[in-house]
Amino acid sequence: MMLSRCIKSENQKLRHSLIFPACIIIPVIPAVMGTFNYLQNTGILTHQWYSLWTQHTLFYASFFYAPLIALYCSYLWRLEHRNHNWNVFMTAPVSIPCLYFGKLAVIFRVTLMTQLWVGILYLFCGKVIVGLPDFCPANILFWLLRGTLAAAAIGAIQLLLSMVIRSFSVPIGIALIGSVLGMLLSNKGFGLFWPYSLMLMGMNSNKTEDALSGNVLSFLLSTLVFFLIFYWLAIHFLKTRDVHA
Repeated sequence: MMLSRCIKSENQKLRHSLIFPACIIIPVIPAVMGTFNYLQNTGILTHQWYSLWTQHTLFYASFFYAPLIALYCSYLWRLEHRNHNWNVFMTAPVSIPCLYFGKLAVIFRVTLMTQLWVGILYLFCGKVIVGLPDFCPANILFWLLRGTLAAAAIGAIQLLLSMVIRSFSVPIGIALIGSVLGMLLSNKGFGLFWPYSLMLMGMNSNKTEDALSGNVLSFLLSTLVFFLIFYWLAIHFLKTRDVHA
């Protein structure tokens, strides 16, 4: 009951905000970039739906996905850091885990909406703009879902960062840097040890063959471990220290 009230309260904070327009508008940018890049290189990119996926995820997963989640997290905590809202938040008759998980649940819901929109954009670009035959392979939709699960770890990290850093933009910049490092580390084979790599690996970013073939359990375990670590750190921080707002 307490958790549902926390989630409802966090949902109300998003009403009339710029979060949902950002959720819709920003993913259009990598979709346009990826589709344009595909059309300019059809002589090289010959795997149709798979090749289009490589171009969409090359831009989206590497430069937009984690910063978008960071944007959502910064907005939710920005409301607490303003005026005396932090005092109201901390003195609410609700347990700290419920307060924090309420934010986390809302972040994951908005991220799920974003991912659904990314999938719709991909299908639209493939069928209407590019004119690819048939329907996209089912495993690509699985990759999209897999990348969504990785958002749980990033959501936990970015909520912690936005909680302790008052700046709205700094956590977003950290997410962008983390994504670029994630791209480099995943290419080196160390992706499972860096949380921001999990989103790229889950979505099979810029690859036509499943890079996680045979390693899905390791991917899920890594996602769970990072989620639990940063969730625990956030709860511990809230219980033992105050954040000056």
